[in-house]
Amino acid sequence: MPINAGIIEFQSKTNLHSKGAFQVNTDDKRKHSKSKRKLTNRLRNIPESKTEPMFTNRKINYEISDRINAIHCGGIGAVHMLAKNTGLVQKIDENLNLLKIHLPYHESDHVLNMCYNIIAGGRCIEDLEVLRLDPDYMNALETERIPDPTTAGDFLRRFTAEDIESLMDSVNDVRVQIWNKQSSDFRKRGILNIDATIEETTGDCKQGMGMSYDGRWSYAPLIVSLHNTREHLFVENRPGNAHSSRNAAKWIDKGGRLLKRAFKEVWFRGDSAYNLTKEFDRWTDEGYHFAFGCDARKNLCGIADEITDWRPLCRRVKHPVKTTPRRRPENVKARIVKEKEYKSLHLEKEEIAEFDYRPTHCDRSYRMVVIKKTITVSKGQAYLFDDIRYFFYITNDRELSSEEVVYFCNDRCDHENDIEQLRNGIHALKMPTGELLPNWAYMVIASLAWTLKAWMGLLMPHRATGYAIIRMEFRRFLNMFINVPAQIIRHSRQLTYRLLGYMKHAPAFFGFVRRCQRLRL
Repeated sequence: MPINAGIIEFQSKTNLHSKGAFQVNTDDKRKHSKSKRKLTNRLRNIPESKTEPMFTNRKINYEISDRINAIHCGGIGAVHMLAKNTGLVQKIDENLNLLKIHLPYHESDHVLNMCYNIIAGGRCIEDLEVLRLDPDYMNALETERIPDPTTAGDFLRRFTAEDIESLMDSVNDVRVQIWNKQSSDFRKRGILNIDATIEETTGDCKQGMGMSYDGRWSYAPLIVSLHNTREHLFVENRPGNAHSSRNAAKWIDKGGRLLKRAFKEVWFRGDSAYNLTKEFDRWTDEGYHFAFGCDARKNLCGIADEITDWRPLCRRVKHPVKTTPRRRPENVKARIVKEKEYKSLHLEKEEIAEFDYRPTHCDRSYRMVVIKKTITVSKGQAYLFDDIRYFFYITNDRELSSEEVVYFCNDRCDHENDIEQLRNGIHALKMPTGELLPNWAYMVIASLAWTLKAWMGLLMPHRATGYAIIRMEFRRFLNMFINVPAQIIRHSRQLTYRLLGYMKHAPAFFGFVRRCQRLRL
């Protein structure tokens, strides 16, 4: 049974490159309130006992409309306006020169085409064919046609490594302008996360692939992102046998220079694979802060064994209880471990200390924070022994407490969620072509879809909604703000998106539309 959610409209004077403006109807608030009231009353009423299921068996008919033109992704127009009004389209065309003749597409057309395919729900380049055969989708973007999958693949194969870096630099120039529009609290500290992942490929003819450390034919993309907004600043595609730290210093330096254009304080953060001690002195002299994990090497463990002033480490409460605490359910796993007499590890206590340490390649000493974990090893209900393990973190900061250094480094784990969204959220690691560089180019273009989501959150006037957009998964973002059915009405000089479904965050969405209408970077 469809929900009578009312109709919400927004208008746009837009084409693929023209400067346009969205105008929100004055009664949109009234329409949204009416739709929300109807939906609330519908869900609030407790139905009486029924003899039949809620899902009825009424006869269903299908027919084709010849008058109403609609699309499934009504939020795509706002995203396109964001790309235009931030100057992203112009930046791409200025800095990316891959086509000798624009017949008929420009470089920005190809980039936005693949990016919008993901925002419209596509998962691979082949899904462009669905959009290419949808006249209403093309009408919504005021374009006569869009490149097909074959043309998109040909465009990707034109990229060189310098072209890909130029594309990333073009996007990053726009990022800095958006960051500088944020509050001073936002720009107080920028945290750069760096990590790599393994993306397995089953193809036999994938050029540039290699054997990873665990025996898989794969690529090993390197991802550098901003913790504050979860944006992927730099992505590099590498063979699967590449060491995690290969070219890491280059991208960390570029990220540091980028963040310095907007943030007062810049931090680097990563695991032990990016503990690049040769760069520590230079980064410190250039004013950067860093905190990296360190391998528990023999010399460090020897120093830790001689420490006597250990103190307990009190972990932060992850999720404070705001209401009455609930009784914890039975730990089924623990019961089975005892019954089957499996070997189990239990963290008994954590202690923390620190000392000064000078790495071999450094001319100065740095803070080394160490955690001593006492782990009880048991089998079933029988106690076996205590296992002592050390975890080390090195930093050049002298103001944070030892506990804060540990918490800061542990927060790096959130970068794994960013990589997961890159892989399964926007499917940027699909490796659609058979060569290393074209696949790298596709990663960068696909990651632009995630970037536009972050920009929408940063420019959202309602800050709570904006923060939620930055944190939410990509699929949920599409369902809440993009996948809203919209009727496309073409006038002489303007285009109207008439939203046909209920949108929970319509006030915040239209607030973003109004702000984006005035935005000129």
